[in-house]
Amino acid sequence: MERRVLKADWLLLLTAVIWGSAFVAQRVGMDHVGPFTFNGVRFTLGALVLLPLVVRRKPLAPPEPGQDRGVPGGILLWGGILAGVVLFTAAALQQVGLVYTTAGKAGFITGLYVIIVPLLGLIWGFRPGWGGWAGACMAVLGLYLLSVTEDFTLAPGDFLELLGAFFWAVHVLILGWLSPKVRRVRLAFIQFSVCAFLSLATAGFLEPITAEGLRLAAVPILYGGLLSVGVAYTLQVVAQRHAPPVHAAVILSLEAVFAAVAGWILLGEVLDLRDIVGCGLMLAGMLTAQLWS
Repeated sequence: MERRVLKADWLLLLTAVIWGSAFVAQRVGMDHVGPFTFNGVRFTLGALVLLPLVVRRKPLAPPEPGQDRGVPGGILLWGGILAGVVLFTAAALQQVGLVYTTAGKAGFITGLYVIIVPLLGLIWGFRPGWGGWAGACMAVLGLYLLSVTEDFTLAPGDFLELLGAFFWAVHVLILGWLSPKVRRVRLAFIQFSVCAFLSLATAGFLEPITAEGLRLAAVPILYGGLLSVGVAYTLQVVAQRHAPPVHAAVILSLEAVFAAVAGWILLGEVLDLRDIVGCGLMLAGMLTAQLWS
């Protein structure tokens, strides 16, 4: 394997580890602050991490053909605001859902966005292919085993994570439309800033924000903001310049596995046999949808 591809794969694996274990940080942080406060502070930190990359003269990666050229000036701003609003909605549903479910379950259910993306593409005339449909069927069966209770209702926290997965999928589609037209780092900075503002504004109305709470939640917030939002995003941008798309799809899907492992090691979350089979089916569905969609 080419050396730079191998290096890119290792960076993507590190990204998946950071994102997966961030579910634990997000859960632990809410022992001291509310979900909107947590999101507001961590996305503020994420935006600040990217700020030096936004103002530097030399971009993180060379612009692709058409980026920032022949594109209306407002598309970066308004596109970034739209992406930020959707990001706020997805992150809020995920964070509130974590109050009622485990980090491992949240990781797997959130990962369903990789199947929802091609299915939503049907609206624009894109056909998922056999892999998309097979992956969706496996994921639905896995979700049933993982989250549906004996009275055939979806557990409240898992329902919020599932609803959030739809918004993560919409977010991916928006970025897929915007990314070829504008600089990705600038786009990320705008959407993180919008998400931070909306989260803090909502927290101001719904949650008590205290210095003591922020101090006690400092470590999870720093992990979620600096590593999960800022560093991991940068690693992904750098790595996907050289990693083949199939490598990226498979490796980043492991985020759900790392979330379950981190929840088991750090929080003592245990999955029974039914949960493990459900997680396995969901992971298989995610990989099938990405590799053969």
